[in-house]
Amino acid sequence: MKNKHGANIFEISRVYGFDIEDIVDFSSNINPLGPSETAKQYLIDHMELISSYPDTDYINLKKEIADYINLDMDDLLLFNGTTEGLINYIKLINPMNSLILSPCYSEYENELNKISSKIFYYNLLEENNFEIDLDKLISIINRFNIELFIFANPNNPTGTILDKDQIEKLLTNTRCKILIDETYIEFTDQEKFSASSLCKKYENLIVLRGLSKFFAMPGIRLGYSINSSKNLKDLISNKQMLWNINILAAILAEKSFADKEYRKSVFDFISEQRQEIFSRLDKIKDIKYYKSYGNFILCKILNDKKAKDLRDYLLTKAMVIRDCSNFNNLDEKYFRFCILNAKENKKLLDHIEEYFN
Repeated sequence: MKNKHGANIFEISRVYGFDIEDIVDFSSNINPLGPSETAKQYLIDHMELISSYPDTDYINLKKEIADYINLDMDDLLLFNGTTEGLINYIKLINPMNSLILSPCYSEYENELNKISSKIFYYNLLEENNFEIDLDKLISIINRFNIELFIFANPNNPTGTILDKDQIEKLLTNTRCKILIDETYIEFTDQEKFSASSLCKKYENLIVLRGLSKFFAMPGIRLGYSINSSKNLKDLISNKQMLWNINILAAILAEKSFADKEYRKSVFDFISEQRQEIFSRLDKIKDIKYYKSYGNFILCKILNDKKAKDLRDYLLTKAMVIRDCSNFNNLDEKYFRFCILNAKENKKLLDHIEEYFN
């Protein structure tokens, strides 16, 4: 995939003459309900803390995360966003041979290229609805002596997912290190799909998470990893900068993880809207969609139109979808959009129906 992400709403504003606040961005995959109001209010009420240094060990933050995922605090490392965690683990493991899915999030490939790793690809095929053949995947890992397998669960942009039992089968039948990006896991049934509870049992498993998508706070840049390997944790933590998480991010994260009502409301809302969108898409004969477990949906245009044509049309309505033609293994027929609020979702689908009619 080319080094390009989502929409540049500032450029769209200049080209089309829209006010930035009037542009509806369906390309960014961020929870439309916004951050926890409880967390925001706590920060407002305690702004004087910006005059204090953060706790060097981030005990309160780690305790909230540990309670949230029901795991040991000692198995947590904090990062300035999940991307920092991804970079650190790739550099440390330094795999000669690595494996990623295709298509997938472009930064996996970008970071592996920086260390000159030989990258192998497991192609997610449209004829299989982009689902993974687990036995084939295991065979590839063992055949090519893969040292590091990186994948997102659910995968972006396909929505593909492996459940916890499948991940354990992968771990018991291979010897490579497995790094799972669970950026979108909170939009799913975590008990069934999250691999975090397997980390204590398998030291070669690393799970990365963050607050950008589900908690709607990409701007605070806070990510964390779960891994039980003392060697890996020591090697990374010994190289980390002191106070790598600012105090505002730490406060917002603590209160967000603790806000159970907020977490439930986001999960319920996205689940309900996802099913509503599936029902609407079923009625558009010129589009095929793929079942997604994230807060985004990948679609394929079945007639002679291209994703760029649809995107250009929607831009005139101040709505932005993702043309997926620059993802590996996807062509000019594919587009992706995320789930926003009910009114915006309806408006987008109305315009898509109008376009194809």
